[in-house]
Amino acid sequence: MITPDISKFANVTKVTTHVLQEMKLKNEKIAMLTAYDYSMARLLDKAGIDVILVGDSASNVMAGHTSTLPITLNEMIYHASSVVRAVKRALVITDLPFGTYQGNSKEALSSSIRIMKESGSDAVKMEGGREILESVDRILSAGIPVMGHLGLTPQSIHKFGTYVVRATEENEARKLVEDAHLLENAGCFGIVLEKIPAKLAAQVAKEIRIPIIGIGAGPDVDGQVLVLHDMLGITQEFSPRFLRRYHNLSEEIQGSVKSYIRDVKTVDFPNEREQY
Repeated sequence: MITPDISKFANVTKVTTHVLQEMKLKNEKIAMLTAYDYSMARLLDKAGIDVILVGDSASNVMAGHTSTLPITLNEMIYHASSVVRAVKRALVITDLPFGTYQGNSKEALSSSIRIMKESGSDAVKMEGGREILESVDRILSAGIPVMGHLGLTPQSIHKFGTYVVRATEENEARKLVEDAHLLENAGCFGIVLEKIPAKLAAQVAKEIRIPIIGIGAGPDVDGQVLVLHDMLGITQEFSPRFLRRYHNLSEEIQGSVKSYIRDVKTVDFPNEREQY
């Protein structure tokens, strides 16, 4: 059986923001996943993932918090550094965590510089539209690539009060489109659209020249991103409509651990071949 060539860019030695722009122009979908540690990032990179997001979702899946708000800049740098050491091909983007850029463009630049210098990331990502433009401008002035994030913005959960679909009303939808144009004009290299109507996401992807990555935003965008622990079934509590689980590692890992416990307690492990 002949394996189809799923990517015209499979032989790219290093994915850059320029490569992502070419992928959009050539209608090549962009595959993006989160990672937070060396071992997982190494597997994703070897598998051929285009983009790895060191997401502030580490606050949930790695640290056990109920929101993304508690994770610190130092913790994000730690996770990003671990990922960067594993990656050879993928573009690595790191989230600016809550409190490191909102309302203070100087702090936004300082936070971004720390991420780039101390982790070796390729770019940073930040949530918001018009309200963060000053920070975007200042970060870009230092030569640091910025990805935007619109729609459901988890760092603003206390403002929204819920994780429901965003931009279903005309006013919010209009603002989202305006914000997307503002981020593009400011110089962002891409935008994540989270949990918005598919029709609206398709409109944005068509109007905006830079790559649009969706999570719960339908198929007519330039790429998709999921949280790794969700798509592998390591976490089971989070089950939104947009999530496709490609595995059930939660069940498999627990089964393996139970087998190990049984073998230790029955002295089946180690056997004669597993000792010196």
